Amino acid sequence: MKNIKKLSAVLLAVMMAFAVGCSSKKTGDDTTKENLKLKVGVMPAVDSAPIFLAAKKGYFKELGLDVDVQVYTNAMNRQSALQSGELDGAMTDVIALVNNVQNGFDIKVTTSTDGSFPFLIKKGFEEKKDIKVGMMEVSVSNYLSDRSLADKYNIEKVYINEIPARLEMINKGNLDMAVIPEPMASQGELNGLGKKLIQNTDEFSPDIMVFTGKAIKENEKAVKLFHEGYNKAIEDINKNDTEAREILIEKLKLKPEIKDKIILPKYNKARVPSKEYLETIMNWNEKVLKKKIDLKYEDLVEGKFVK
Repeated sequence: MKNIKKLSAVLLAVMMAFAVGCSSKKTGDDTTKENLKLKVGVMPAVDSAPIFLAAKKGYFKELGLDVDVQVYTNAMNRQSALQSGELDGAMTDVIALVNNVQNGFDIKVTTSTDGSFPFLIKKGFEEKKDIKVGMMEVSVSNYLSDRSLADKYNIEKVYINEIPARLEMINKGNLDMAVIPEPMASQGELNGLGKKLIQNTDEFSPDIMVFTGKAIKENEKAVKLFHEGYNKAIEDINKNDTEAREILIEKLKLKPEIKDKIILPKYNKARVPSKEYLETIMNWNEKVLKKKIDLKYEDLVEGKFVK
């Protein structure tokens, strides 16, 4: 009888250990699965094409990653979503990055993205020295206006965060020019506005993808896989840029007639901006926005996802 009781006790212990082991394994699997999710915010810009394409063609899914892509037309709303923790990462620009990190927000650029920034010109514009230009204050549009227009014009800067609102203002003739990213600029061109590309003479695009410090620390594998899927889509676009044009029109609900009007950039695989480039941006921030910047390159950049 004692032997039977001992055997029963041993069997019970083994079964409990097995059950706990299975439970732990299941929990671990669930946690891993849960961690391989990202929510990212993009703007209605050509930079978003590789992200849209990677999602549509299942490249993220193939890697075991679920990416929820949210489109924002207002950079301030995107910024609020990022700061509140609603987003893990977002498309933004180096001007905003420097200001955000200087103000204590824990984000880092994980790759440059490639944008195309024309300025739109109102109907019937006649050359003059003093012009009104629509842009966002803490953004690439302000930086590029200075780089491209300040030598020729006296610029009155009109700060309008919403891209559709900027388009409406110039359509009504209330602005002389407005910096509008592609493909939205081509939408304006279709309505009869002039369009002229701002030539970027810098080595890097001012547009970037950032992730929060929390996402990088707690969800590193997911962020790594995001860049892998992004790179795969870049390869496709560089073979056939029609895919970029079509996915932008589809996802941003634009008129099909702009397809061949869109000025696409040269798309690069994931890479981070150089120290020299970011120093140029920090100097511009101090000079133009009158903000003291005391950041190091390492405060702004996380390069391990492009190696």
